[in-house]
Amino acid sequence: MTGNHRNSSITRRRALAVTGGTVAAGGLAVTGYQSAFADTTDTAEATATASATSTGACMTLMSSVTEGPYYLDGALVRKDITEGKSGVPLTLRLTVVDATDGCTPVKGAAVEIWHCDAWGYYSGYTTANPGGSAPAESEDGSTANDNTYLRGYQIANANGVVTFETIFPGWYTPRTCHIHVKVHTGGEKEDGTYEGGTVNYTGQLFFDDTIAEEIFALEPYSRHSGSYTALDDDMVYDGGGASSGLLTLKAVHKADPSRGYKGSLSLAVDPDAENTGAGSGGGGTPPSGAPSGEPPSGAPSESASPSASASS
Repeated sequence: MTGNHRNSSITRRRALAVTGGTVAAGGLAVTGYQSAFADTTDTAEATATASATSTGACMTLMSSVTEGPYYLDGALVRKDITEGKSGVPLTLRLTVVDATDGCTPVKGAAVEIWHCDAWGYYSGYTTANPGGSAPAESEDGSTANDNTYLRGYQIANANGVVTFETIFPGWYTPRTCHIHVKVHTGGEKEDGTYEGGTVNYTGQLFFDDTIAEEIFALEPYSRHSGSYTALDDDMVYDGGGASSGLLTLKAVHKADPSRGYKGSLSLAVDPDAENTGAGSGGGGTPPSGAPSGEPPSGAPSESASPSASASS
């Protein structure tokens, strides 16, 4: 799987910047969950983007890395990708900008993310052993669709901003905690997913070891035991900090990590370089017979709320 799409045209020079978001606790009531994910930072993000643009400056180009063995085509366009998966909720606010034009926001760019659940399982690959000792993926008690959970696209607004509601990812051997990300341009939303265009960037987002270990001591993460791979020992993260995808994280409540984190990162790519997803680093070998192509019928829609996803 290369990550390329049928239409390889690029209509303008584009890039990606990632900014922080809001987080809620895994055990909160639905009203609390929705409140924690309230859209409250658009003004601040627009101001920050305007400031970067006015200086004519832009961030360092990000390091492109492998898409890994767990990528699937046909992810849904939606804000909430949890589908009822348990864990400490995490909101990512990602801002797409043109790195070659003073970080000008890129309206309409498609940002795609995917990551494992609290025990290290990916949708579409739930038979893959995450390493160490973990319950079977089916034991998490959710009604998530095994081919679509924790995967999705969002289309950038006029400020270049997209928002995802998800959970803090777990880990699997031999990788550290991470989220995969792609930036697509030149395509369009069709049949609930994103079709055509070009992949401009493939990368991964990483988490500070101290914060990750705090999260992994909580339920349901603590039911996965074994040797967690630290950042310095990861096969993909190259130690470059923000330019290598290391997120800046801020606790929603300093005394209670279960309340979640806000994550932020500025990310820029070469908008003229079509990215194959080969990158550097590895990530393990997926099981044979993995699904591909369009999402299955009955998959949760982009309009599904956190409560609807959990009960559908």
